[in-house]
Amino acid sequence: MANRNINAWSICTGLAREILGDRAERRRLMSKMLLLALGMMAAGLWLLDHWLVANVWRFFMWWAACAGITSLTMMFAIYDAVAVIREERAARQSDSDNP
Repeated sequence: MANRNINAWSICTGLAREILGDRAERRRLMSKMLLLALGMMAAGLWLLDHWLVANVWRFFMWWAACAGITSLTMMFAIYDAVAVIREERAARQSDSDNP
């Protein structure tokens, strides 16, 4: 086995390459993130409302985290749509090249 210097950056880029490259894995991650965002919204509205209202910073941080996860999920969805379009164009172009 090669003696390689493995650091956090190489691990993160490898994981990102694997997740972003595989359509099924990408969609699985998006669905988990969507469920997390919806769960946080529901918890913030119904379960933790008195706890969140008690402190302004707690309220702000909770909803900022919820907005961040929601924004990240939307960015993943846009990336997925663009990746699917790119994959389908490549497949269509390869089909038209091979009659």
